[in-house]
Amino acid sequence: MRAMLLDTPRRLLRTADLPTPAPQAGQVLLRVAACGVCRTDLHVIDGELPRPKLPLVLGHQIVGRVVDAGGAAGLATGARVGVPWLGWTCGACEYCRSGYENLCPRARFTGYDLDGGYAEYACADARFCFPLPEGYADLEAAPLLCAGLIGYRCLRCCGDARRLGLFGFGSAAHIVAQVARHQGREVFAFVRPGDASARAFALRSGASWAGGSDEPPPDLLDAAIIFAPVGGLVPLALRAVRPAGVVVCGGIHMSDIPQMPYALLWEERVLRSVANLTRRDAEEFLPLAAKVPVRVAAVPYPLEDANAALADLREGRLSGTAVLVTQ
Repeated sequence: MRAMLLDTPRRLLRTADLPTPAPQAGQVLLRVAACGVCRTDLHVIDGELPRPKLPLVLGHQIVGRVVDAGGAAGLATGARVGVPWLGWTCGACEYCRSGYENLCPRARFTGYDLDGGYAEYACADARFCFPLPEGYADLEAAPLLCAGLIGYRCLRCCGDARRLGLFGFGSAAHIVAQVARHQGREVFAFVRPGDASARAFALRSGASWAGGSDEPPPDLLDAAIIFAPVGGLVPLALRAVRPAGVVVCGGIHMSDIPQMPYALLWEERVLRSVANLTRRDAEEFLPLAAKVPVRVAAVPYPLEDANAALADLREGRLSGTAVLVTQ
């Protein structure tokens, strides 16, 4: 099969011809149709996530069809499914048993510990394969599996906040903004100062206000989500939320948070992170996305152009999500 392979961090991916994997117990073999490109992939490539399987097939927003069920119950040949970042958990630890399987200490992640979807075929644990809503083409469904799921988990952590700020308006934010508006919230978007394209994209995606991250919002926010991996945004977000407001850091990696006065956190403001996702998130969000309905801005790239897609993501040249297509 064709695949794009990472041999070592801080190197470009290379085109490789690999054996088609065989599903193990509990797994299915998928013919990959599309795979979203995520900033987490950049963190793996840059060595900021320190223990990837090497060599590695990246990619954790996989849309594929089952070609070999491998004895896994509940999935038939031909079924279209999505595979997210969380690829396996033990099911027995205190976190798995208490609804926090995303924190399982033995968890394995797609496109990190397990080969992912930058390839024509991929194996996945059947427990972490989700039916995808009709009405979404393969290209459009891929971003729902990380940008959508992580964004939804972040949104849940904001409680019933009515005025919601989104710092970093890209793949996740343009999906969350639509869900938030569907729930009756008002969305305020913060983009790179001077980025007129991102500002226009945010307004098209449902934001009632969009400005630079160095600008104060017109009203204090009830909550804010930081999607950009920039620690310097934390004090800005805390300054923008009201007393008892919540700031959620949605990335798997972030640059260091600068020293800041305690007064920004005082008055019972809450600063928290979101890690990974759970199956419950997928079971709730995917039907909700279809109900809204969420419109996904997806930019297709041939599989062999994975390095170009990653470069466009790194340089902020995308409005929406880059998606690799194999068919």
